[in-house]
Amino acid sequence: MRILLIAGAFNSLTQRVFAELTDGGHQVSVELVTRRTPLLEMVRGHAPDLVIAPMLKTAVPREVWSAYTCLIVHPGPLGDRGPSSVDWAVHLGADRWGVTVLQANDEMDAGDVWATADCPVPEAGKSDLYRNEIADAALAAVRTAVDRFASGTYRPRPQHSLPAAEKPGRVRPPLRQDTRRIDWRADPTETVVRKLRAADSQPGVRDELLGGTWFLHGGHPEDVLTGEPGELLATRCGALCRATADGAVWIPELRLPRTPDGPAPVKLPATLALGDRLPPLLEIPAPLEPGDGSRTGPGRPRTWADIRYREDGAVGFLRFSFPGGAMSTDHCRRLLAAYRHACTRPTSVLVLGGCRDFFSNGIHLNVIEAAPDPAEESWANINAMDDLVHGVLTTTDRLVVAALGGNAAAGGAMLALAADEVWCRSAVVLNPHYRLMGLYGSEYWTYTLPGRAGPEAAARLMERALPVTAATGQRLGLVDRVIDCAPQDFAAETAHLATRLASAPACQPRIAAKKAQRERDEAHRPLAAYRSHELARMHANFFEPDQPYHALRRAFVRKEPGTGTPAHLAAAGTAE
Repeated sequence: MRILLIAGAFNSLTQRVFAELTDGGHQVSVELVTRRTPLLEMVRGHAPDLVIAPMLKTAVPREVWSAYTCLIVHPGPLGDRGPSSVDWAVHLGADRWGVTVLQANDEMDAGDVWATADCPVPEAGKSDLYRNEIADAALAAVRTAVDRFASGTYRPRPQHSLPAAEKPGRVRPPLRQDTRRIDWRADPTETVVRKLRAADSQPGVRDELLGGTWFLHGGHPEDVLTGEPGELLATRCGALCRATADGAVWIPELRLPRTPDGPAPVKLPATLALGDRLPPLLEIPAPLEPGDGSRTGPGRPRTWADIRYREDGAVGFLRFSFPGGAMSTDHCRRLLAAYRHACTRPTSVLVLGGCRDFFSNGIHLNVIEAAPDPAEESWANINAMDDLVHGVLTTTDRLVVAALGGNAAAGGAMLALAADEVWCRSAVVLNPHYRLMGLYGSEYWTYTLPGRAGPEAAARLMERALPVTAATGQRLGLVDRVIDCAPQDFAAETAHLATRLASAPACQPRIAAKKAQRERDEAHRPLAAYRSHELARMHANFFEPDQPYHALRRAFVRKEPGTGTPAHLAAAGTAE
């Protein structure tokens, strides 16, 4: 079928719907719309069989939905209505939630129902839940709705005719800041964490801190450190620890409020955002290995660390999780130090990643935007990223597995390709390209990407700049194993498979073979030559005044409104 996606942004869910429907053999086009978009004219130009809105904050006008079947993907269970559905799921501590695909009509979220799917709600932030359990349910419901529409015989069910027992959801108001507000003197840790996680990506929780107003983003419980409720206790790797009524929480990121007529402020690591306003606090090193507080469970105190390492027999697991998948210069350097430590251990397989949610999206554009000299910070960040990838590429005494429980893009995708094997959860979306940010790219992509996909496919991926599913990645040679499991099961599944890999008779011969292959590749063309070529192009992107990178980065991180559908998306429906 010809399917048109209309969305307010090409966000993670829209990308996944696009990529999976394309894999399903449909001709899928994308249009990004605002309230000013002449939607009827646009839809007519595509002449679609079906219109789907995976993420749309504006209402579809009558002249469109009366002429075309328009399906709205609402991230709430049947009967749920309102713009803050996923926020409420986390804020209320719901055990289960769902997604409803309904037909657009005059009333928001009140149309006839084409499909529903439910999902568990783990102890995770809103954005993590949205990209994982909610997205899984959304794709299941979208596929069902598309199949039902294609059959030509299915009639959607009017919501008003459904028995109340079938509608677990209800109309909910927007979740505003007065409801999100934290009472530091009265709220226990569990309540504070839930409020922070319900707003982790947007909009954050508005709060007063050190005499100023800030939005707090993200929250993790801390069971050991305590103090006067509301007091700042310590720092760790850019995060703040703040006391609650019965414990403490770690807050990774802060954002200033927007000023009238000013640009949108960006989320930053908390200590970087506060700068000179931050009083002297104890910097508590991040726990890394088991036994130092990095593991949680019955009887173990909870704490937060963005990088963790553990071992199980011959397998080492180096897990990392950075907000939004962005890796600053500091993130890269700390992860490289942890990687080097892991490489001193007597293991034969090292699993890199394995957490739920983002694997990596490459360099940290927000930190770069806030730097006194963004070009210099970009240069420092890309070199730190290259150092990390070089460390993976030159590991010849063990097998390295990149385990992607969530999406990867740009340099983060290339970090994964540096490993010997790439394992992805089946829901993962890959964006192995750079040009939308005006960058040539580095991280040794000119070595790894053509080596896996071939020169022609690599060039096509870079030029088209479109997302691909894990299944397509496997077909192209970017992915070695696709793991079909729930988000919360990915770590256990990868651990089981890694243990089998380490115990297989072929493991040691493979390690010897990879060392020999690395030596042959180095003799043919040294890694330093790939890096020199890529960085010469990146230096021009960063420092030459006619390059678009700085303007594109600024527009992206400051959320400047777009002028329409980007050319690469406009051509997506006709691309090979």
